[in-house]
Amino acid sequence: MKPVAGLFLCLMLVVPAAAQEAFRVELGRDGETIGDMRPVFLTFESRPMPAISPSEVARRYHRLFRTSDEPEVRIDALNRLSNIRDRSGSDVGLSASEEEQVYSEAISSYESILERGSYGGRLDELLYQMAKAHALTGQQDASFQRLKQLVGLYPKSPLVPEARFRLAESAFAAGRYTEAETGYLHLINSDAGGELGIKARYMLGWSQFKQGPSAWNRAAATFIRVLDEFLPSAQSLGSVSDSSVDTIDDTFRVLALMAARNSGTETLIAWLDGSRSHHWEHLLFDRLADYYAVKGETIASVAANQAFIDYSPSHRAVPAFRLQIVDVWQAAGDPEQVRNARAEFVASYSQDSAYAALTGEQKNKWLSYSKRLADYHYDLATRLVEQGRVAKAESAFAEAAVYYAHLAPRIDQSGEMLRLAGDAWLQARDFPKALTNFRRAAYESPGYSEAADAAWAAIALLRNSLDRPTTVSAFQPELKDVSNEANRFSGRFEGDSRIPGLMADLAARWLAAGDHQLALDYGSRVLTAPTASPAERYAAWQVMARIRQEEGDYGLAERAWGQALNLAESERLANVTEEQVSAIRKQLATSVYRQAELAVSSGRLGEAVGHFRRVDSVLPGSDVAIRARYDAANTLLKASDWGAAVGDLQSFRADFPQHELTAGISEKLVHAWIQSDEPTRAASELLQAADNHANPWSLKLRAAELLNQAGNVAERNALYRDYLATAPKAESGAEHEQLQTFRHRLVEAGDNPDAWREVLVQSELDSTWHTADTLEWASRSSLVLGARAAALFTSIRLSQPLEQSLARKQKALESARQRFLDAEALGGERVLSESLFRRAELYRGLAKDLMASAVPADLNELEAMQYQMLLEEEAFPFEDKAIQLHTENHRRITAEGYDPWIGRSLGVLAELHPGRYERSVKWLGWTMEIRDGV
Repeated sequence: MKPVAGLFLCLMLVVPAAAQEAFRVELGRDGETIGDMRPVFLTFESRPMPAISPSEVARRYHRLFRTSDEPEVRIDALNRLSNIRDRSGSDVGLSASEEEQVYSEAISSYESILERGSYGGRLDELLYQMAKAHALTGQQDASFQRLKQLVGLYPKSPLVPEARFRLAESAFAAGRYTEAETGYLHLINSDAGGELGIKARYMLGWSQFKQGPSAWNRAAATFIRVLDEFLPSAQSLGSVSDSSVDTIDDTFRVLALMAARNSGTETLIAWLDGSRSHHWEHLLFDRLADYYAVKGETIASVAANQAFIDYSPSHRAVPAFRLQIVDVWQAAGDPEQVRNARAEFVASYSQDSAYAALTGEQKNKWLSYSKRLADYHYDLATRLVEQGRVAKAESAFAEAAVYYAHLAPRIDQSGEMLRLAGDAWLQARDFPKALTNFRRAAYESPGYSEAADAAWAAIALLRNSLDRPTTVSAFQPELKDVSNEANRFSGRFEGDSRIPGLMADLAARWLAAGDHQLALDYGSRVLTAPTASPAERYAAWQVMARIRQEEGDYGLAERAWGQALNLAESERLANVTEEQVSAIRKQLATSVYRQAELAVSSGRLGEAVGHFRRVDSVLPGSDVAIRARYDAANTLLKASDWGAAVGDLQSFRADFPQHELTAGISEKLVHAWIQSDEPTRAASELLQAADNHANPWSLKLRAAELLNQAGNVAERNALYRDYLATAPKAESGAEHEQLQTFRHRLVEAGDNPDAWREVLVQSELDSTWHTADTLEWASRSSLVLGARAAALFTSIRLSQPLEQSLARKQKALESARQRFLDAEALGGERVLSESLFRRAELYRGLAKDLMASAVPADLNELEAMQYQMLLEEEAFPFEDKAIQLHTENHRRITAEGYDPWIGRSLGVLAELHPGRYERSVKWLGWTMEIRDGV
């Protein structure tokens, strides 16, 4: 049942046949309990065996006993019969009843001899035989008396030790245990050796035990001494004789019983005396554990086993005790404790050195327990996951992983255990350990049929960690790690159907990572793999296409996209959606479009137009196709193919009137018309576009400029008038110049010029922005307006009543004078000569008109003379003012040089002061020359 208990079944020692026991006396047989047990003792008397058969000798002595009338002869015959039987072990022909009858008859012979007081043999032997005879006939008291006589009369007799033993036995059987203890001690102290001494010590222990708990410490010490005598060395444990087995077993049993009825293992350890070792002590702990187990005291039994483990942790029997704990819990029906005990056993021998010390059966137990514990924790973790208890589940998975990993190197096929360990570590989120175990299962477990799946699990772990980065600081794989793992996988498991898909996935990942070369390499491996599925080729072609497109190799990109599109539209790929097909078509169209753009950038404009126009055949009606048509027209513009460009642009606008690109068509058409020297058509396009424009005048004014270039003055002026009628306000110098330009052109076109001159002059005077042109235009317009005012002034005649006509004339003079002043303010030196002349002439004309005005008719001559004198006095200041202005004009010769208006002022001055100004003069240019030495 237990690993230790079975020891006694194999402890056998063959007794030598050189001697036999003289006789055997059984004072009682074993009872049902220890309390009922009776000791068994043997006495030995060694004599040489006769040369004839024991049965024949016994027959003769038996006949002699029956036929002889001599007591001595009969007693001697009986002695010899007994010796023959005991030493040979043979049946001498006497049954138990016959033997009792024989000894009953022999008693009279013994007594007869004693009464005579003469006996030829030894009296100690006679007393011994008489005691035996009385014992066999049931006369115990008489037997004890003879034994006492033997001890008292012949203390030196070799039969005394046995006599003392029998006396002690008698006391023990009668329940006089103290007396029995004394008897056994006396025998032991008398140096009785051999088997009798051992038996005496054994019975001494029982006599002490029978005295109750107060004597148990003495009994324990005695029994321990008995065990030391029976089992003096480690080798003796394997060589116990059959006759000693029961004695040893009973000794262990009574020690266990006493310890259990005391403090259990604490008492046992105190009895053993830790200062010395006993080769058999593990058997005693085992017997105590058994005692508890039989009584159903499971916890105590486990404690007893554990006590020995703690007491002697390095003992070779410790593994057996650990296993016995498992058995005890299993017998008690406590599965949780069974698991704990198994776990303790497995943990205790996880180290290789500890495991190596186990027996073959113990190793098998370790392997079995490890697997069962691993499976249990894995199943438990799975249930915990289903219950949503994630943290506990991860802990259980980790425990399962440890068991699987430790189990793997100790079985022939380690691959499956390593893969299970990897899976458990994965569930426990210990990704580095999971990866290690998957790799070991895949690449370090020869003959493992599922090695490819284990290797694939390693790849999946790394790849999943890329998709869902973990929080495990020790596990942050990079894409290169996945690539290395994939390369290792494809190298070891060439031909595995999963390789093309893996290569396709890596191609896509390296594309996303920006390493085009690696992406191309993996994509090429897919396309050259004969086992690649349409779906995998489809994915690889897309990667190739994207790389070529990103690298600007649009021709190859178009080819790759075309292959992908063929696969997508074929029946071999049923799961490709319409949206995906549409996306590929768009990419294909884009690659064609990019080829066109590349041709444009390289100056191959004709080729570019061809590519642009080809886009519509790839993806008709798509946005990219529409844009390609638009770009084709733009490319024609760039190529200066104005006619073709205009045709494409107009066609685009007609086909896509609402497209966002259509809004720019008008500008491009304008550009084309302008470049083809048709400004009128360009202006017409602008005017047409202005109808729907948010700021129509920006287009109309551009049209007006084009009409101006085309010489279409009437349409131009109409636009100018309409725009100026909106009373625009200049917000910048450029806008001011533009408005003044429009007014100036209207003036030049003779379209109500004086009205535009007035606006032009006033605008320039009001503005803070001026240019040379606007100042020139305004000053000239002001001079013209002044001249108009001067003509009006001249046309007003002074008549009676003078005050009224003079007032009108002065008003006209002031208007003309202000125009000239405005011209000076705007034109500066460029118009000053003319302005001074015209202003002077205004004053001179007023003076002349005053002098020439008619005298009122109702004046007499004196009054008329006085009136005339008054007119002269009034006219003189005006004439003087005119002379001053002409003189000022004259003086400008030195600074500005001569001009016609200065010349005209000189003419007037010559007329007014002939002596001073009326002379022939010639204006010469000269320079002073400084000559050295003059």
